[in-house]
Amino acid sequence: MLDYFLSRLRELEYKVFYLLLPSRFTETGIILKNGPMPKKMNGFCALSFINAQNKERFLKFFLPVCNKLSIWGIHPDSISYAGLIFSLFSGIFYAKGAFVIAGIWLILSGICDVLDGQVARFTGNPSRFGAFLDSTLDRFGEAFYFMGLAWFFAENDRVAFGFGSALLIKGSWGVILVLLSLSGSMAVSYTKARAEGLGVQCKVGLMQRPERMVLMILGSVLSGIPVLGPGCIWVTLLILAVTTHWTAWQRMVHVKNQMEQMDSK
Repeated sequence: MLDYFLSRLRELEYKVFYLLLPSRFTETGIILKNGPMPKKMNGFCALSFINAQNKERFLKFFLPVCNKLSIWGIHPDSISYAGLIFSLFSGIFYAKGAFVIAGIWLILSGICDVLDGQVARFTGNPSRFGAFLDSTLDRFGEAFYFMGLAWFFAENDRVAFGFGSALLIKGSWGVILVLLSLSGSMAVSYTKARAEGLGVQCKVGLMQRPERMVLMILGSVLSGIPVLGPGCIWVTLLILAVTTHWTAWQRMVHVKNQMEQMDSK
């Protein structure tokens, strides 16, 4: 009964994303030209908003910077700590309601998140502890800017959608969305870490860390538009609250399927 329910849920999810979005999702990312609905839907867990090719292009863009940092002898762990500090500044500005500035600090934090691993590879000395440190500091970084957002909503009883908008949202609802987004983000990271601890690769899901960073940055920058205002952050958190928990569920299903295959061998 449970397997039947999961299979129907996987099929429904795949169809929803295929019909509503202009792109077709596959196990390798996004195909910009819609084609016929693939018959195989078992790969829904691997759906991702940022495909492997775009990630590779993004990394190539920073190759000259990585090369310079490795020549200057900058340690990858130092870059990881810098990213944590940038996340802290982002949280401070989120708490003050300066969302655009917070988004800029978040961009810098995201760049550090890319550079540390690449610099480690450039120097030819990637360490397991460096990877562990990077992942741990990423969790603290996420907690910092979510705490800043929670502070903002807790200090503001009403948040307007747009400049001078009559539509007001209670700040307490914003706090709830922050908590849901934080718990979902941590669940996404934990499911991956726990699965890999059990010997199962789990790099799947719609809202992984790069996607979360891009969404938060986009929502922060758009909130600077007077027509949108702080309400844009509220919508961003609503999307995060839903998609992060959905991604955690995707990973749970993926691990279940992988373990069933391993046990059947």
